[in-house]
Formats: sequence, C-alpha cells, structure tokens
Amino acid sequence: MTDLDQTGLSRLGLHVELGGKMVPFAGYEMPVQYPMGVLREHLHCRSQTGLFDVSHMGQVILRPRGSMEALCLAFEALMPVDVLRLAAGRQRYGMFTNETGGILDDLMFANRGDHLFVVVNAGCKAADIAHMQAHLSAVAEVIPVTDRALIAVQGPGAEAALSTLVPVQGMRFMDSAILPSGMGDLWVSRSGYTGEDGFEVSVENRHAEAFVRHLLALPGVAPIGLGARDSLRLEAGLCLYGHDIDTTTSPVEAGLTWAIQKSRRTGGARQGGFPGAARILRELAEGPERLRVGLRPEGRAPMREGTLLFDPDGTPLGEVTSGGFGPSVEAPIAMGYVAASHAAPGTALLGEVRGKRLPAAVVPLPFQPTTYKR
Repeated sequence: MTDLDQTGLSRLGLHVELGGKMVPFAGYEMPVQYPMGVLREHLHCRSQTGLFDVSHMGQVILRPRGSMEALCLAFEALMPVDVLRLAAGRQRYGMFTNETGGILDDLMFANRGDHLFVVVNAGCKAADIAHMQAHLSAVAEVIPVTDRALIAVQGPGAEAALSTLVPVQGMRFMDSAILPSGMGDLWVSRSGYTGEDGFEVSVENRHAEAFVRHLLALPGVAPIGLGARDSLRLEAGLCLYGHDIDTTTSPVEAGLTWAIQKSRRTGGARQGGFPGAARILRELAEGPERLRVGLRPEGRAPMREGTLLFDPDGTPLGEVTSGGFGPSVEAPIAMGYVAASHAAPGTALLGEVRGKRLPAAVVPLPFQPTTYKR
C-alpha cells in the first residue's frame, strides 16, 4: 500500500505476517490470497466467517451547510436514486451517472441523521471526491475520511464475531449505525460484497490492527484475500466497476433497475433531473439494446473477461465481463452483455475460448442464493 499512514489501510506488516501474497491493486499492495488459498478461503466465507481489509475504498462524509433536505436533493441530482426518502440509520446502493447515461462509479451511502456517509470504489476515489466537491460544495462540506480503516466481516458467523465488540444483533440488511466500543466508535453497516450476511466496519487507524487481531482470534474467523472476494461477488451476481459496469454501460443495461426508485422514474415525484436521464428513462420504458446476464458454460473450461459471445449461427452478441470458477456451485460461471433478444434464461450461446466456440447458456442471477438478514 503506497503510504499506509496516510491511506488509512491496516498495516502491510499484518498481511505479511498472516502469509498474504501481495499484489498491486488500484494503486495499493493488497493480499490476493493467504496460505489457505483462494478456493478454501471462498468456501470458508460461505460456511464460517471471512475478514477482508477493504481500506483502499474511499470513505467520505457529506456534512450539510444548511438543511439535510437541500443536501439530499443535491446529492440525488447526481444519480437516479432516491436520497431524500432514505431514512436515518439506513444505507442505499447508488451510482453516479454521466450525461450519456453511463456509470461513473457505483457506491454506498448512508443517512446518519445530520449528515451522509459515502463509500466509493478505490479506483474512482479521487475522481468521485472531485465530482462531489464540484457539485455539492454549495450545500455541503465534502470531507474525505483518511484516518479510518474499513474492514468487512462476512459469512454465517459474522454477527456472532462482531457482537463480541458491539451489539449488532438487532441490525438488518442495509442498516447503518455508529456504535461505541473499546476500540473507539465503530461505523457499522450490515452489508457487504459476498452475497452473505455480514458487516462493513470503519474503525480508527489507531485501533485497526487490534480490531483485526481480536476478530481473527475468534473461532471460525479467517483472513480472505482479493481472489476469493472476486469469486464470492461473482457468484452473488454483483458488478465490479471497470469490468461489468463503466462509463459506457447504463444502469438499465446492467440490470440495476432495482436501484432506481419510483420517485426518480417517469411519473415519479422527482422524475429525472439526473445526468443521462433521457437515455435511462427511455431504456426503462422501451428496454435497452443489450443486457447483463448470467452465463453457465458447459464443461469445465471457464469463460473469462473478454470472451466473445455468439449465437449458434455465428452472429456476434456481446462479450463476457467477469468469469471464472465458482467454488460454491462447483462449475465455471460468468457474466456479460448480450443483445436483449438473446437475454432470456435458457438461451443457448457460444463463447470463443482459445479459438474454439464452446456452448454456454443464459441463466438467472445470482448463481448462489444470498443470505442477507432481512
């Protein structure tokens, strides 16, 4: 990690001590795996508890200069998501859009009563902060959080593990709270990127290593690297920015229409008014030309990112954006974009793997059922 004391990441030495294999990622040195290995780490998170250092993500506070209502309205003018009606203590998924309806980044934001807390992707962090400063400075202070680490605790045992420090048993999926602890105030959301029940916890840098060591000392808690984080989110059908979504893909094409509330759609109380609204509202009404789909290749050969997709008569249909082996489903899995005419589950396709066109089928997402606490 480039400058650990300034980035808010847990100490590099702890990852090395734990046997982490470090690789460059989004400008940081990150553990791709630990001695358990990617496959066993993946299955461990599904069956017990996985701990992920995700401190490379950007944490930002939006503190209103006047009313929260003015801030919420200004923030939702940047994306097709209802910010105004998000209740205090709740978190929501959103995405910044551009004037052509593409996605600048996807993010999480929480209403903490008197301000908003935002978490953005590492690779887009600087651009997102600049974007918010450019558009929100009149109504809010845009405050990058640089003195806190971000740790994800995921899996069936996550609640039991974290409850040894703070009372999280009453939280449900997408709840957000500030909870006092012996390691300072913990900013906790019941959310994650694995499809499992779990939490993301922002902890002060000075307490981060003790926090991680405490959790890792508990039965069933193990460190998990980037490799398993990717296979877990792929099984859960979750998008990775820069791969499954980017500035050329719209939320409708990406299958993210569930994140666009009625109030922002045509006929809603605050319809449109966000960048790219003309395209996004049109695609909501008429359907897009292409759609993100789940894919199950036949056989054992994975179809990885960039694999070209064809219909059986050889007509190009699109390409794979994420692909690999799904340890929980014990088969190769992939996501990609295809022409809307070929997006129905059960549609037969061909993927070009090392010069050969191999069969695959469109399947519903997610590949692995989610276990969020509703």
